[in-house]
Amino acid sequence: MPAKGRENAMQTSIFLARLMGPVMLVIGLSLAINSKIYTEMSAEFVASRPLVYLAGAFALTLGVSLLLNHNVWVADWRIIITLFGWFATINGVLRLMFPDWVRRIGPNTFRTEKPVFVSGIVAAVLGAILCIASYSH
Repeated sequence: MPAKGRENAMQTSIFLARLMGPVMLVIGLSLAINSKIYTEMSAEFVASRPLVYLAGAFALTLGVSLLLNHNVWVADWRIIITLFGWFATINGVLRLMFPDWVRRIGPNTFRTEKPVFVSGIVAAVLGAILCIASYSH
């Protein structure tokens, strides 16, 4: 890739990390701090077919948008953005193609507060990594 192309790719990575980092950090901390509330909310969420559909459409759109702009497979912080794009894409496809399956496994996945808390910590750590990496440039 020419130097200008690498520079543009890095600028895209920095922009996306500066966008995603704070969002993931705040969402992650809120999940960890309020895990009881979000555990109850997840059960209510998957009980609604329209919400499962809308979440699937949103996740698929977000994931494909990220991958169109950032499908970068490198051994550094930028892989977080790419993996998030693939995770969102797969999550969206599953919600749209198999909504009843999602509605069946959803309540079991977040039956207790622990998975919500752990998910929150993971999201907060990944968000912090993106913030540190992107805002230090």
